[in-house]
Amino acid sequence: MREDLKIAFAILFGYKPSKYELNQALTAAKITAEQGSGVSEEQFVQLITPKFAARDEDEEIRQAFVAFDTHCKGFISVDNLHSIVKQVAPKLPSTTIEAAFKEIDRDGDGRVSYKDFEFMMKYSLEDNL
Repeated sequence: MREDLKIAFAILFGYKPSKYELNQALTAAKITAEQGSGVSEEQFVQLITPKFAARDEDEEIRQAFVAFDTHCKGFISVDNLHSIVKQVAPKLPSTTIEAAFKEIDRDGDGRVSYKDFEFMMKYSLEDNL
């Protein structure tokens, strides 16, 4: 059962848990080897919830920034943003990209710093209405 669970994690989430993590998850969900060859959907949700509930929002923002900072300069330029957006949304008008860049570049220096990027990622319209 342990190996099947490890494979399920890898296929579904692209994450390979360690033996320790599997043992901890199985113990926490009170699943034993005597239960046979499977787990119910409810038990599986119990197994995965702790791992994915502990998501680090700041780390995800850092990883997204690094993905946008393709030249590893510590900032995102408007040209940088254009090339990235054109890969995922090729029909988006350049004027829209430039307007978004100006909105994110709060200090107007022509660069989106990590601080600007983080602010944008954590900004909530609901909190500011």
